[in-house]
Amino acid sequence: MDQLKLKIREIPDFPKPGILFYDVTTLLKDPQGLRQVIEILTAKYIGKGIQKVVGIEARGFILGSPLAYNLGAGFVPVRKPGKLPGPTFRASYDLEYGKDCLEIHRDAIEPGEKVLIVDDLMATGGTATATARLIEQMRGELVGLAFLVELDFLHGRKHLDGRDIFSILKY
Repeated sequence: MDQLKLKIREIPDFPKPGILFYDVTTLLKDPQGLRQVIEILTAKYIGKGIQKVVGIEARGFILGSPLAYNLGAGFVPVRKPGKLPGPTFRASYDLEYGKDCLEIHRDAIEPGEKVLIVDDLMATGGTATATARLIEQMRGELVGLAFLVELDFLHGRKHLDGRDIFSILKY
């Protein structure tokens, strides 16, 4: 895992002073690094009967699509408001200075379908929690949440109590 961490660029003071930004695009552009991440996620979830992989905008799409393919599952995007063309469900979440929302198509998840949520990074857990609420609202069976990176020091897990969480890398 240390080899994967070496491929992630750390950018100080982005997007504002005092923040250390973990830029996973430097890992994603590396063919071996990307392959290793997808193989780790596939090994973790193969055979779990997952029917839908839900990717959170935007880097969750990058990880979620090949993972869905490997698992023989469908892929469902969760997006910012106004980006999906059909009828949607919406969940809001808190930001440091306000609120934001995520949307999913109303017909994306059938009741009882086994669902895995995927994103590149879990920080405070806001987007992951909102996405989990959407899946549960649609009566999907949330198998788990998977992340490339988890920032432990921001305690995002506390908002996802009782849900299975897997992170490849932790800081």
